[in-house]
Amino acid sequence: FLVLKTIFSFGINYICFVIEFPYDILLLVVAGLFAGFINTMAGGGSLITLPLLIFLGLPSATANGTNRIAILVATSSATLGFRSKKINPFPFSLYLGVTALLGALIGARIAINIDGFLFNKILAIIMIVVVVLMVFKPNYSAQQLIPKTSGKTLIWSMVAFFFIGIYGGFINAGIGFIMMLFLNYVNRMELIRVNATKVSVALIYTTGALATFALSGNIEWKYGIALATGNAAGAFFASRYSVKKGEGVIKTVMIFMVVAMAIKLWFF
Repeated sequence: FLVLKTIFSFGINYICFVIEFPYDILLLVVAGLFAGFINTMAGGGSLITLPLLIFLGLPSATANGTNRIAILVATSSATLGFRSKKINPFPFSLYLGVTALLGALIGARIAINIDGFLFNKILAIIMIVVVVLMVFKPNYSAQQLIPKTSGKTLIWSMVAFFFIGIYGGFINAGIGFIMMLFLNYVNRMELIRVNATKVSVALIYTTGALATFALSGNIEWKYGIALATGNAAGAFFASRYSVKKGEGVIKTVMIFMVVAMAIKLWFF
């Protein structure tokens, strides 16, 4: 009888554990880990995390705002990492970041007010477009370049980054590709400085976008922290142990997942 009672108690405790175990949190940490890894290896992590938050039941605006916590953590870490290597694009990144911030405040407000059904449709289209860009992306120039970061080029860059900021505040997915193309081809910056500028600008405008979503009550902090934890770990491991041969596999898996999620967003 004592043995049966022990087995029964164990069974009840196990069932309670299964019921109460926060699988959603575990899933978000794993998704954040994957997103942080592919962001470092290839880019486009928000194409995984943002739809996942929607699938977990968050309203579109809340999912959008919650995703910004992970982005803020990742860009902060990356910015500090570049500065530790004496790669600091200041004050150019500040000029672009401020104008992008102004745009992001507008974009975030649009994202908050837009109908959730329409937002999901827009997200599905953007996901497919970014996947196509990933597959057929142009090669960035890695040669020795003479940067154009002052005068008229600076003014036009600030104007362009205002509109880039609107997109970043609205949805952010795939924006890294846009910024890299612009900084490399228009500002003629070397790739290492392109990346340093990109994360610094993203850090500045994400701060404003996150504040906008937070003030409107569109953040699920528990989910956001779980995502950020995985994101930071994924970026760390990818930066230390990134292997070029693995990029193709990662992109293949990511493309499959993104297309499946886009279909789900559009039709269901």
